[in-house]
Amino acid sequence: MAQEYYATGHRKNATAKVWLSPGEGRIIVNGLALSEYVCRPTLTLMVQEPLQLAESVGTFDVRAKCLGGGIAGQAGALRHGIARALVAMDPGLRTVMRRAGLLTRDPRVKERKKYGRKRARRGFQFKKR
Repeated sequence: MAQEYYATGHRKNATAKVWLSPGEGRIIVNGLALSEYVCRPTLTLMVQEPLQLAESVGTFDVRAKCLGGGIAGQAGALRHGIARALVAMDPGLRTVMRRAGLLTRDPRVKERKKYGRKRARRGFQFKKR
């Protein structure tokens, strides 16, 4: 069996477990093709960005299992995971991926609800008269 590289990616509440192996360029997420799973073309392009930067679009098969979060968060986690797997395969790609900002985990998450408020920042409705 050919060499397989593994990495995990995170974004918001989503986690993606990614396996990268030599192949024809298929991207399979949770048993579905990427275009079927993600549906939005912008998110499909976002997921393929690390492969385009590495100039290896048709040379690797990507298998991934995404858990938690929504579609956009899972797409971001998938992109992070693919970038990390490519760096595990070829450490020379690290500077390219780092410059594009693909190795940095996006720290933005949902803010917690505070007491005395309806949501994180929105106060309760106030009626003066």
